[in-house]
Amino acid sequence: MSDFDNLMHAAREGRADLTPDWGQGRATFGGLLAAMAHEAMRGQLVDERPLRSLAVSFVGPAAPDQSVDVSAEILRQGKAVTQVESRIHLGGDTVMVAMGSFGSGRESVVSVDQEPAPTAPDPGAAQPMPQIEGVTPDFMRHYDLRFCLGGFPFSGSSDRTMGGWMRFSEAPPAITHSHLVALVDTWPPAVLPHLSQPAPASTLSWTMELVHPMPSIGPSDWLLYRATIDQARDGYGLTRAGIWTAEGELVARSQQTVTVFA
Repeated sequence: MSDFDNLMHAAREGRADLTPDWGQGRATFGGLLAAMAHEAMRGQLVDERPLRSLAVSFVGPAAPDQSVDVSAEILRQGKAVTQVESRIHLGGDTVMVAMGSFGSGRESVVSVDQEPAPTAPDPGAAQPMPQIEGVTPDFMRHYDLRFCLGGFPFSGSSDRTMGGWMRFSEAPPAITHSHLVALVDTWPPAVLPHLSQPAPASTLSWTMELVHPMPSIGPSDWLLYRATIDQARDGYGLTRAGIWTAEGELVARSQQTVTVFA
């Protein structure tokens, strides 16, 4: 079992020991915490309703060498949709709050095909995310990112888009919804390429939606990520992103409010 999967198992049990290799500055990688919250939520479900939407608020930093408590509570279970809240605590402090909506499919007269996926070079022709001591977050060792859309962080780019290909460095046994939650949050904020030198930035709030029926995704498959800046000013940025398979099938949508200290 991979380190990631061990942490998912611990989250279902209600307590997990965070380690420095999942660090992101003075905090733990937010995508990992969100995936742990999702696991705790799934542990409360009485059926296999899939995740439709996940809304996350990062309240405070969770140090990457501490133990956290993970809890989840069903707020309402309807005929088709179950609403679940999860909280992660470090000591007596709440560091993250998440709300998950799990919904069964139903018959509908509404059927709209997805918009086309963006055109991108193959992963082999894209630029790997460089590992720079003191700049690249520690948790990035667990992921393989290949830039091919927009500019690199801190490159002084004026492009509104950023992205490329992504997957786990060590392929897990299978790609679950928790793996997808963590993957979607792997990319740096899309505002960082607009900076010419390193500066702190973080996600304040994040919402993602998964597409169902879910396309088939193998453990080593590449996924394409493209983020677009809708607006950025006064130290905050509003971004949205799409995630597709290599065959152009939509997997998820993501929206973030990010803070940047420059």
